Amino acid sequence: MNQLRFLSLCIAAGVLLTTCRQKSGETAVLSDTSYAKTGSVERLSPEMDDIIPPGEVPEILAGGFEWTEGPLWLPDQDVLIFSDIPNNAVYQWTERDSIKLYLKPAGFTDTVAGREGEQGSNGLLLDAAGRLVLCQHGDRRMARMEGPLDAPKPQFTTLTDRYNGKRLNSPNDAVFNSNGDLYFTDPPYGLEKGFDDPGREIDFTGVFRLSTEEKLTLVTGILSAPNGIAFTPDEKKLYIANSGEADQGYLMVYNVNSDGSVGEGTVFFRAPSGGGFDGMKVRKDGIVFATGPGGVYVLSSAGEHLGTILTGQATSNCALDESNSYLYITADDYLMRIRLK
Repeated sequence: MNQLRFLSLCIAAGVLLTTCRQKSGETAVLSDTSYAKTGSVERLSPEMDDIIPPGEVPEILAGGFEWTEGPLWLPDQDVLIFSDIPNNAVYQWTERDSIKLYLKPAGFTDTVAGREGEQGSNGLLLDAAGRLVLCQHGDRRMARMEGPLDAPKPQFTTLTDRYNGKRLNSPNDAVFNSNGDLYFTDPPYGLEKGFDDPGREIDFTGVFRLSTEEKLTLVTGILSAPNGIAFTPDEKKLYIANSGEADQGYLMVYNVNSDGSVGEGTVFFRAPSGGGFDGMKVRKDGIVFATGPGGVYVLSSAGEHLGTILTGQATSNCALDESNSYLYITADDYLMRIRLK
């Protein structure tokens, strides 16, 4: 989010590959065969060597965006797509073609000029039918793209945009369970003035569940800034990241009830340095990758901090490819990846 941003350093490594911030809307592609290296991997447990091979560090695949978010692997296309929120666009990356524009507009479709702030899409995910679902900041809704993944077009159907008649803040991240219920977080980061925006209609930052019967219910409304969200592999527990500042930043875990509601919840992990958490992904073996202060925290299913992928950037979210060979990372104006074991 905006408060996580800081000035990115230009990086050079190996061959003379560099990338610096471009003008708004432009991208700088490094190379489609070799990539600049950056950051490091902090290893706090021997188990890290079974997750990330020794010597591996993040690679920079592309840079020059405004603020990257919501990476999603499309397995049938072998494509990684991700949001560039301020530019109201979704880009795609492939090993063969590198960066291309995938979808624009992506999160704000109103024709009113002059809308500022985090207007684009944030979290991206696929429903059970393989259709693209977007957390749309500018339109303040959860929406589905009406078009095939290999021929995207900016035509959307609203899945939900109101709770008890009041407009949502700005849906941020989301996850489906195997039943088809959609869980999503709703902080006000996408509003032009954030928490103080006069257009806010809901006075809390909630986590919601949209059932397959299109009924919207509140999962929890007590977190200061709910952000990333993910289930454990067996879907018996739900993780929610809180991205508040200082002692408000932590990962929560909730037991999921048979009706889709959750229990009271407990703190799963709190970063030693404080600060908030953003996105997260859970691997099939239960390993949690959570973006927070300094990079991507690697956690066991018991909440043990195994290590951290230090990106050197404000890091927003991550995604796994279908084979779990790579973890893709959105960090400030960069798209990165690191090889997994």
